[in-house]
Amino acid sequence: MSDFWAQYKQRSGVDMELEMVPLPLPELHAAILIGDFDVAHVNTDWLAECWSKGCLENLAPYIASDPPEDYPEGWATALLKLQTFPDGVAGIPFHDGPECLIYRKDLFESPAEKAAFRKRYGAELTVPATWEEFARAAEFFNRPEQNMYGTLFALYPDGHNNVFDFALQVWSRGGDIVDPSGKLTLNSPEAVAAMTAYRELLAQPFIHPRSRELESIGTCWAFARGEVAMMVNWFGFATMCETVEGSTAKGCVDIAPVPHAAGYAKPVSLNVYYTWSVSAKSAHKQIAYDYIKNAVTRENDATLPMKGAIGCRRSTWLDPHVNAVIPYYSRMEQIHSYARTLPRIPQWHAVSGIIDNMVIELIETQEPAQQIMDRAQAQVDEILSRA
Repeated sequence: MSDFWAQYKQRSGVDMELEMVPLPLPELHAAILIGDFDVAHVNTDWLAECWSKGCLENLAPYIASDPPEDYPEGWATALLKLQTFPDGVAGIPFHDGPECLIYRKDLFESPAEKAAFRKRYGAELTVPATWEEFARAAEFFNRPEQNMYGTLFALYPDGHNNVFDFALQVWSRGGDIVDPSGKLTLNSPEAVAAMTAYRELLAQPFIHPRSRELESIGTCWAFARGEVAMMVNWFGFATMCETVEGSTAKGCVDIAPVPHAAGYAKPVSLNVYYTWSVSAKSAHKQIAYDYIKNAVTRENDATLPMKGAIGCRRSTWLDPHVNAVIPYYSRMEQIHSYARTLPRIPQWHAVSGIIDNMVIELIETQEPAQQIMDRAQAQVDEILSRA
């Protein structure tokens, strides 16, 4: 961000300084709603709420008169939908990377590991396609004496990671979180079965022991330090392991689709991303937009994967230099073709808190899943009834 600002100042002659304020997700959400900023990176989970409350500037007029390079063709449609409303545009894509299975290919391709797996299970060691295969591979690679565990999940209750895992577990096991009438439904039979299976999975000894205290970035660092053999996580964390200093997994990472239930082979992923957005209260809206327009050029977008973020342009996904460093980057288009999104409703922040608590109750208690999920459904219904 500092590099982009210095570049913009040099090109524009603007004599102002950029103050950057990094915030944890709950504080970032609150700050965006207050609006005391010029530019923010806004999570797409919050866009409907921010737009309904008038927190964000409508960028449609700016784009119409002076569009970013290659806009909109330079981006996949999947990265333009969530910020586009009937009455305007709330932002321009900044950071992306759908969920996928991230694994250590050096382990899965090792002849010695393959022979040991065959001897132990009477089957070939392959990248897991189903949750049953995932559990078996995690059991095989669980080696706590070497500080390596089969897998991990980001279970820190921040209103995000548990919510994402809930959606993925339900989708990948053939269910949905929205019923045919469009109602947000947490307690369908398919969802209850999915979360019961997830609860059993999390109770296994091959789960990294610090999963409860790790949010998504923490899980990335655990993988980069060689503490896990595989994980379902954001594409961006696979790329970080190839680029960040201190990663012991460089050159040993690959990705695959999220595992699914046996008999349900439809690929699934979750697409949540960040946008560059401008505050409706900003006193420098034109400068803010011009800075964003400069930041999202082809050239600058292609630098993001080298700096720990994720470029959003199609040109970045196919960039030869990027793919030389991150060999699976070109698969972004394919993943986006089947990635799904969460419901775009203004109440989603409150709803996500209920889902977060629901998942934590499932993990921490032995109460029947149906009861926990029925209670959460009643709370969601109450919130949505006030809309």
